[in-house]
Formats: sequence, C-alpha cells, structure tokens
Amino acid sequence: MATKKATQKLRIIIKSYDHHIVDDSAKNILEALERTSALIAGPIPLPTRIRKFSLLRSTNCNKDSFEQFEVRVHKRIIDVNESSADTITTLQSLKMPSGVDIELKML
Repeated sequence: MATKKATQKLRIIIKSYDHHIVDDSAKNILEALERTSALIAGPIPLPTRIRKFSLLRSTNCNKDSFEQFEVRVHKRIIDVNESSADTITTLQSLKMPSGVDIELKML
C-alpha cells in the first residue's frame, strides 16, 4: 500500500504599502515553496485599495484650503494546493522585510 502524504490547502495573503516589497516577498515565498515541492497557484494580484482623505490646512485664515492624502495597500494571494509539514516550517523560518504583513490561512 502506498502511504498518503498529509496535504493541506494554504492561502498566503501578502499586504504592504509598497508594491516593490510585495513583489519581492512573493518571489521569496515562491522560491521557498518550490524547494519543498508544493503545488502552487499564484501570486494573484488583487485590486489596490486606495484610501483618500482631506485635512484642513489651517482652521483660522484658510478655511477653504484642504490638504489631500492617500494611502495605497497592495495585495497578492498565493494558494498552496498540496503542502506538507516541511512547507509550513519553511514558511515560518523565512525572513521578510519590514513593512510587509503576511497572513497564512488553512482552508
């Protein structure tokens, strides 16, 4: 009888304010996953979430003058269809740059 490998589906969500950092992090994760011979789908770019807000420049003399700002959040999703215990330990030992938020969900 052939032994069956324990497989789990994983979803990795990468978020950051800088799209270069998101792409580099996704590349590092893909290289690590390929070393563990996991089946990978992605990275899938999600739409950039743009939050815009306006602030008064001055409350006294320039009441009609506003300063406008925006924050852009870039996201990528990587789906791992077949993984093993080595895959999870490899993901936990990766060094990621600061400013990157990584979520790991088991499906």
